[in-house]
Amino acid sequence: MAGPDFDAELKQLQATMRTIEQVLDLDAMRREIADLGEQVAAPDLWDDQANAQRITSRLSVLNAEIDRFTDLNSRVEDLAVLVELGQEENDADSLAEAETELGRVKKAVEALEVRTLLSGEYDAREAIITIRSGAGGVDAADFAEMLMRMYLRWAEQHKYATEVFDTSYAEEAGLKSATFAVHSPYAYGTLSVEAGTHRLVRISPFDN
Repeated sequence: MAGPDFDAELKQLQATMRTIEQVLDLDAMRREIADLGEQVAAPDLWDDQANAQRITSRLSVLNAEIDRFTDLNSRVEDLAVLVELGQEENDADSLAEAETELGRVKKAVEALEVRTLLSGEYDAREAIITIRSGAGGVDAADFAEMLMRMYLRWAEQHKYATEVFDTSYAEEAGLKSATFAVHSPYAYGTLSVEAGTHRLVRISPFDN
């Protein structure tokens, strides 16, 4: 079985990272960090606690974004070095390690690319989700429970913490309603596309 085309994969990763860097505008972030740092150093910062919390929270978010990009960019560079050494030495172990790391780095870059696209006012926040079965009887209640399990399993697979606030079960089966939180940065931006009415359509295997 042929291995990956490392040169093509690395070029694509490097191009994606350059695009992410342009979208994030790291220079503007650093200027904002410097400005916020001066405000944090002010002796009267905590005279207005609400404003102080806003400033320190924003500073924390910006630092985390830069660290996330810098760390991932370093991983891409380290991967390129590992591939180069493996190819020069024709070292099967190094190339196998590079193939494994390539898969991990690709997933991380794809995740960062998605986060970069989430630039709405509330996109970086955690999410609170409410599911209601509405009209439709037992089928609707069953479907509501299926949706809740689906979202909770999705969060678990991504290692996002969840917290169920309320569940109201239907008399026969399923859920009337449920409210739960997904505790993760960008959970709101990621899940906001799920807002609206969901329908369950049963398709017979005998339909053409």
